[in-house]
Amino acid sequence: MPGVKAPEVVVRRLALYLRVLNGMGRDYSGYISSQELGQRAGVLAAQVRKDLAFFGEFGKQGVGYEVQFLRGQIARILNVDRPVHFAIIGAGELGTALARYTQRRHQLEPDYPFRLCGLFDIDTEKIGHQVDQAIIEHIDALPHRVRERSIRMALLTVPASSAQDAADNAVAAGVRAILNFAPARVSVPEEVRLHDADVTLELHYLAYSL
Repeated sequence: MPGVKAPEVVVRRLALYLRVLNGMGRDYSGYISSQELGQRAGVLAAQVRKDLAFFGEFGKQGVGYEVQFLRGQIARILNVDRPVHFAIIGAGELGTALARYTQRRHQLEPDYPFRLCGLFDIDTEKIGHQVDQAIIEHIDALPHRVRERSIRMALLTVPASSAQDAADNAVAAGVRAILNFAPARVSVPEEVRLHDADVTLELHYLAYSL
């Protein structure tokens, strides 16, 4: 149920399960076993059952999980059963690419939960330019937009030298979750959730296995 504090690794697997269920189609009306769900998600069936049992009883023994019901329950647990408003700070190549991707994803899938509600930068030459339907605004407008548009999350797509300033601006504006794409460590208060998504770092990890 929402509000249950599960280990991060469990939450990450729930997101995998939801992706599998979404991929089965919105009109699918059948059941899925823990074995099949685990195979599609790359997880053992026992782990699937353990993860789901952390939040309640969702299946029927010998039958499995009703796909539409389980999809709805996992979406509710992950708080993506409603729109999640987010902003992008940094309108460079990565920021604008993510802005286009999320907007077009929403056009193709109206129930895609993540809604871009602001694109911000400090470069005055970029202010006022449009990226699909998003208009680039100065970072000074962030606090007003957070309140006006109920923005809860921010993506940082700025250079490393600007990462901490961008995070500070997001926190001061009232953002409570940050996904940091900048190749730099940033500090945030304990009540703000921070995840790092350093593409270059991941490439280094991957290169080690070559």
